[in-house]
Amino acid sequence: MPWKERYTISDEVGLADADIAWPEGRRCCATVTVSLAPVSGPQGLTAADMRTPAAYFAAQGGLDALLRLFDKHHVRATFAVPGVLAPAYRDRLRALAASGHEIAALGFRHEDVSTLERDEEKARLSRTTALIAEATGVKPVGWFALPRQSDPFAGGTVSPHTVDLLIDAGYAYLGNGLADDVPHWWVSHFATRRALLTLPYYYHFDDQFFLLFPSKGTGLEHADSLYRNWRAEFAAQYRRGRQFHMVLHPQHSGWAHRAHLLDAFLHDMRTHPGLWNPTGGELAHHWSRTYPAEQYLKLEPSIWQDHEGSLS
Repeated sequence: MPWKERYTISDEVGLADADIAWPEGRRCCATVTVSLAPVSGPQGLTAADMRTPAAYFAAQGGLDALLRLFDKHHVRATFAVPGVLAPAYRDRLRALAASGHEIAALGFRHEDVSTLERDEEKARLSRTTALIAEATGVKPVGWFALPRQSDPFAGGTVSPHTVDLLIDAGYAYLGNGLADDVPHWWVSHFATRRALLTLPYYYHFDDQFFLLFPSKGTGLEHADSLYRNWRAEFAAQYRRGRQFHMVLHPQHSGWAHRAHLLDAFLHDMRTHPGLWNPTGGELAHHWSRTYPAEQYLKLEPSIWQDHEGSLS
């Protein structure tokens, strides 16, 4: 696709099924991300957000329920944590890492960074990186900008500076992009081809948009619809040899009447031969070496023109 500043993030030319190769000849890639952020608004986590019953459940029973299922089905996940929570979750995060899971960043407070000045966003990014590194003993390589339930758009929020700041800080990948169903390169500067590997995300496979809808306290939810989405998407991606990705929140999927659906799905997923279940960092490592931007990113010069009175 021809480049358009502030509109296009990549070449948006997806790889054909036959051109996708997973390690050791595996048939399909399946990744799981767990958000450790309690429910909050665009300003990010507050002290009040951490005192809700849902936040307590997420950090205890909900997370325990997910881990039991991961252990049962031998699933490895990437746990995305806001920087401000890392010190309080230190022991838990280290135990997760020791079990083969990855710890990635989910912003400083899981806030909307599009409202921040560049210097402030940079400072928060640096602080987040340091807090997680101090808590886990390992510098994070992945950064997530996952959406919140109250966001007007369900793709997550980044600023015009986010990708450049992540590259400068040494991050290997951004964890949620909508431009493809496999990893792709998010370009921050057309002329220099400066780009960051971005992993796929789609809200149809994110539990938060099904398990507390239309609003908390109504008793209405769509767990069966979420389960059908997971199964249909995984079946399609497995058949094509591409990637399946799901996002879980302990405060949503950790309840017993929902966890049994996750249990059934993970069981079905694991019965498929040739499945590769990497962490986000492992996926990024494989993709960046197999499909480097220098070889596979094919940007075309812009054909767009702005005219007087144009809204483009």
